[in-house]
Amino acid sequence: MLEEKKPHIGITIGDINGIGPEIILKTLSIADLSKSIPVVFAPSGVLEHYNRELSLNCNITVVDETPSLQENTIHVYPLPDSPLKITTGSLTREGGKAAMLSIDEAIRHTMRGLTDAIVTAPISKEAVNLAGYNIPGHTEYLAKHTHTDTVVMMLVNKKLRVALATTHVPVKDIVADLNPELLTSKIRVLHKSLTLKFGISNPKIAVFGLNPHAGDGGVIGLEEIELIQPVIEKLNHEGLNLHGPFPADGFFGQKLHKEFNAIFAMYHDQGLVPFKLLSFGKGVNFTAGLPIIRTSPDHGTAYDIAGKGVANPSSFKEAYNLAVHLAQKRINGK
Repeated sequence: MLEEKKPHIGITIGDINGIGPEIILKTLSIADLSKSIPVVFAPSGVLEHYNRELSLNCNITVVDETPSLQENTIHVYPLPDSPLKITTGSLTREGGKAAMLSIDEAIRHTMRGLTDAIVTAPISKEAVNLAGYNIPGHTEYLAKHTHTDTVVMMLVNKKLRVALATTHVPVKDIVADLNPELLTSKIRVLHKSLTLKFGISNPKIAVFGLNPHAGDGGVIGLEEIELIQPVIEKLNHEGLNLHGPFPADGFFGQKLHKEFNAIFAMYHDQGLVPFKLLSFGKGVNFTAGLPIIRTSPDHGTAYDIAGKGVANPSSFKEAYNLAVHLAQKRINGK
């Protein structure tokens, strides 16, 4: 009997001055590395520095080609021309540049099939902009560099899944960004991802309204009547299983989320605030619609605790485990 191929999981280093290196090492020190092969894309010496400073005693192997990977070790693929100046706990241009070079290398490897999924450690949008990368976030950058027109940011914690119509845009621009084409394309991507990636047949999706009380019949805004409801009806006519628009404020309090396979929220905080309250630090950011598998923890760089050895790896661990699970399913053709 042939041995099952183990997924090769590419990991971006994130901001080298934040908690990314620590949560990577902590996660991989307790992960079952007989079931996956991790490859961290990082400047030479970064993981070794934190491994030594935090007394984590992880087994690290530097490699130059992914096909030469071994079991039961943390592989580091050194980044060419990457800055190594570590200023723990500080926002720097060097930290932003290293983070972006790591993402570029991870995308390149995964698009070529050398790694089977990407887990991205936290970046600072301010630091990467200092480094000359004018991007709103990981999600948009990954979409552009994998030549993907429509992606959906979805937060996952076991059976709780919250997807977003809009992501990193100012609140004042949300209404202008929402239109029938955007909602239709994003909900279709969500439905397809739930079906193909998560194996859910005929997923039941709750759609939130935009306004307080979902507009109260048009008294507090017309977006529910003129925009959201017509999209729901159109897609249900195509065979999707959509319900709503629901008022966002009472939805979770009434535990209605337990009746659905996913929730589609209109904007960032509408979906993420309740999600983070319910996921207890174990939420995972999954990008639906990409040609590759990408997960990440649902928190930031946490400069204030970087290098102190107190960072909680729970969310990163869940992100790694989900990436392994989805990559193994893809390898097995399921």
